[in-house]
Amino acid sequence: MTNDDLEELERRLRDCPERMPVHVAIIMDGNGRWAALRNKPRTFGHEAGVRAVREVVRATGRLGIKYLTLYTFSVENWKRPKGEVSALMQLLTRTTISELDELMKNDVKLIVTGRIDGLPLDRRRVIQNAAEKTRGNRGLVLNLALNYGGRSEILDAVRAIAQAAKAGLIDPLDISEELFSNFLYTADMPDPDLLIRTSGERRISNFLLWQTSYTELYIIDTLWPDFGRKELYEAILDYQQRERRFGKVAEADSE
Repeated sequence: MTNDDLEELERRLRDCPERMPVHVAIIMDGNGRWAALRNKPRTFGHEAGVRAVREVVRATGRLGIKYLTLYTFSVENWKRPKGEVSALMQLLTRTTISELDELMKNDVKLIVTGRIDGLPLDRRRVIQNAAEKTRGNRGLVLNLALNYGGRSEILDAVRAIAQAAKAGLIDPLDISEELFSNFLYTADMPDPDLLIRTSGERRISNFLLWQTSYTELYIIDTLWPDFGRKELYEAILDYQQRERRFGKVAEADSE
C-alpha cells in the first residue's frame, strides 16, 4: 500500500467520526517469533517492537482516537528468563526517556495501569516522571498496562471494596457494575471499543477481562514488529463496518 493509499484510507476513516472507536487496546504479540525468524535473540524482537509502538501511537493520534491501551508487561512475564526481563525493563525505561519529547510535541498524555509498585524502583521513577510531565497534555491518552493482569486487577478491586464495606463506607447491597468499575485500574477510562491482537493467537491472555465484555475483537496474523499504520487503519475500517448490539437485536430483526 502506497503512502497515497494510506492517506486515502485515513480520510475514509475520519469521514465516519461517529463510528471511530474511542478506546483501542492492543495485545502486542509476536516479538520473539519475529526475532526467531531472523535467527536473532528475543531481545532483538522487543527492540523492533518499539518502532511499531511509535508508529501506532502516531497513527492513533492522527485519527483523533482518545485512548490507546498497550499490553506492555504482564504479571506473568516475570516468569520469563531473568536476562529477558532485565532487557525488557531497560528497554522500557530507555524508550520512555527517548520518546518523552515526542509525547510532549504531539500532546500525548502517558498513564500507567497495573501493580506499578511491583516494578523496580529506578524503572518506576522513570515512568512516573514521564507521566507527571505529560499530565497536562490533552491529546491521545496512552495507557501502558505494566505489571498488569486482568485477574489481579479484579482481585485488587474486590479487596478495596471489601475494605470500604468493612469501614462502613459502602453498603454491600449498593455494589453495582458501575461501582465495581470505579475500583478498577481503568476507572477514569471508557471500556475498549476495539481490541487488536497480533501474531494470530486467539486468546485474551488475562488482559482487561472485565472491560472487554462487549469489545470488538480483531485478530491478525501479523507479528507485532511488522504491525504499523496500514494494519491499524485496516483494523479500524473493519470495526467501522460492524454492528455493535450490546446484547440487543437490530431494529430490522425486531420488526
